Amino acid sequence: MVSIAPGEGFRTIAHHLEAAGVVRHGWLLSAWARLNQLDRQVRPGDYRFDAALTPLEVLDMLRSPGAALHRVTIPEGSTAAQVAALFAAHGFGGVDTFLCATRDPDLLADLDLPATGVEGYLFPDTYMLSWTATPAQIIRQMVSRFRDVAAELEPTRQQRDLSEHAWVTLASIVEKETGAASERALVAAVFHNRLRQHWPLQSDPTVIYGLPSFDGDLTKAQLKQPTRYNTYVNTGLPPGPICNPGQAALAAALQPAPADYLYFVARGDGTHQFSRTLEEHNRAVQKYQRR
Repeated sequence: MVSIAPGEGFRTIAHHLEAAGVVRHGWLLSAWARLNQLDRQVRPGDYRFDAALTPLEVLDMLRSPGAALHRVTIPEGSTAAQVAALFAAHGFGGVDTFLCATRDPDLLADLDLPATGVEGYLFPDTYMLSWTATPAQIIRQMVSRFRDVAAELEPTRQQRDLSEHAWVTLASIVEKETGAASERALVAAVFHNRLRQHWPLQSDPTVIYGLPSFDGDLTKAQLKQPTRYNTYVNTGLPPGPICNPGQAALAAALQPAPADYLYFVARGDGTHQFSRTLEEHNRAVQKYQRR
């Protein structure tokens, strides 16, 4: 991989190419490009060289409209709307165009995705994309990456006897509930235990996802608002994922910790206090939430 920054001089670019082993003599390529007035036609971006090329072929590649790649990293737990905004910010079209593609029924059917859409299946990762990539092509690549990861966990999913959609939905809740790696399996255990006992999951992130707008302060009235994603008023899992979970959350949803916890509350430092009984939980709430 060779990265070329906007406005970078060709002599520096040639040095990058030589350092990466793409060309043997960077100065010779620089001289040739300058002599033929090609040194200002190079397009910025990231270039992947996976085969031997002549210096002139390298130069042609650097001038080709579709050869430059752009690196985009999607954080774990991003929603489809946030993914759309991130790609728009990187120059891959508008947010509305991307969101329109996420709702395209033909694309959803071709990718064998549920009616709830692409949410949960846009795998968070770092992608190297051509500047000419369309939203549909980007979505296909992200879903394909999800399928690769899902295939690795498929034997465990079958042992759990969870449908793929239920698994991804549960993993998305785990992803949103904690950012601490050591807690994912414990959070998953709480939700598995609650599902087993037919208790409401009572997950705040699911309520927030179902709200038409959210200002950052979840109210008691919103906790009672009867949306399809409100797991305080509805039992079981919500209709679909509430974000796009990463590999760790997907694994935790299938491999919960062997614990009988039924409650957890935020400590205020990014971690949670887990409890087995309501009495223990109330004490934890008194200690951490009202401090």
